[in-house]
Amino acid sequence: MTAEDTAATSLKRTPLYDEHRALDARLVEFSGFEMPVQYNSILEEHRAVRTRAGLFDVSHMGEFRVEGPDALAYLQYLVPNDVSKLAIHQALYTQLCLPDAGTIDDLLVYRLGENQYMMVVNAGNIDKDFAWAEQQSRNFDVRLANQSDATGLLALQGPEAQNILQPLTEVDLSSIRYYHFEPGKVDGIDCIISRTGYTGEDGFELYCSSADVVKLWRDVLAAGKERGLLPAGLGARDTLRLEAGYCLYGHELDEATNPLEASLGWTIKLNKGEFIGHDALAKIKEQGTKRKLVGIEMVERGVSRGGYGIFIDGQQIGALTSGAPSPTLNKNIGMGYVEAAYAVPGTPVSIDIRGKQTAAQIVALPFYKRQK
Repeated sequence: MTAEDTAATSLKRTPLYDEHRALDARLVEFSGFEMPVQYNSILEEHRAVRTRAGLFDVSHMGEFRVEGPDALAYLQYLVPNDVSKLAIHQALYTQLCLPDAGTIDDLLVYRLGENQYMMVVNAGNIDKDFAWAEQQSRNFDVRLANQSDATGLLALQGPEAQNILQPLTEVDLSSIRYYHFEPGKVDGIDCIISRTGYTGEDGFELYCSSADVVKLWRDVLAAGKERGLLPAGLGARDTLRLEAGYCLYGHELDEATNPLEASLGWTIKLNKGEFIGHDALAKIKEQGTKRKLVGIEMVERGVSRGGYGIFIDGQQIGALTSGAPSPTLNKNIGMGYVEAAYAVPGTPVSIDIRGKQTAAQIVALPFYKRQK
C-alpha cells in the first residue's frame, strides 16, 4: 500500500464513492472526505449548471434532527435568525455563533413539522457542531440526533432541473417556492425535495436514506441525459458559489469572523430576543464593523486566490478569502475582507500575486445573478 493509499483510507467516503470512481472522477480530500473535484472539466461542469443542469453529491453534509416541546425555543436561542417565522416545510439560512459573535458554522434550518426541525451543517464541522448543539440544549426539553451517516443528499442545479426531476415524482415541483420543500417519492425513493442550492441557479436538493442514494443518483443522471445533465464536482461547485457571492466556511466565515462583517446582517434578528452572540452582535452593529467582505475583480491579467494580500498605494488593507477565474463572466474574481473605509465599489486596489502588485478593483457582490 502506497502512502497515498494509506492517506486515502483515513478519509471518509460518501455512499457514492464507487459511482465517482466508475465515472473516472478526480478525487481529493475535502473536509475529511474523499470527494470528486471534477469528472471531466471544471469549466464544462460549471457551464452545464449555468445553461442546463449539474448533479452534485453532497452526502458529506451533516444533518441533525431537533425534536421536543422546546425545539423552537432552543433553536431561537441557538441561532441569530428568527426560526419562529418558519412555516412547516420552509427552510432558512443562519449561523451558529460564539458569545463573542465568531461563527462556529453556517447552516440551514428546516421546519419538518410541529416541534420537528432539521439542521444541515458543513461536513468539516459535523462533530464540532453537534457537540456545541448538545452543550447548549441542557436547559431545554429537546432531543437531538445526528443523522449525518444515515442521510444521503444530492443537489440537482440549473435551469433544466425542474424539467429533469418532474417526470420522476408526483409532487408538483412548480408549487415548491424557493427555500421551501415537500416530502415525496422520487422514482419510488422517499425524499425531502427542497428548492435550495449553492450555485446561484434554480434547482433542488434531495435528502434521502443513505441506503437509497446510489439508486437516486443513477436514476436522476439517466433522466437528465437527454437534457445535457452532467455530474459535477467540488471544482464547479466552488466557482459557481463564488460567482453567486456565497460564503464558504473556512474561507469567508470562521470563528474569528462575525456574520455582520460577512455581509450577512439580513440573517441577524436582534429584536427576536436573547440568543448566543446577541450582545456582541448588537455592539458590533452599533459601532460598525472594522472590516467588510467585498468582491474583487482583476483589472490586469492574473488569477486571484485565497490568502493573497489586498493593497492600496503599497499599504495592505486586507486579504482575499477566495479567488478563481469566472467561467460565466470570463474574468478573474475573488472575495475578501478589507478595512471598512475602503469597502466601496469602484475603489482601485492591487493584489499581491506571488510578489507582483497586480491591478484590480473592488466591486459589488454578487458577481452573477440569474435572470428569473
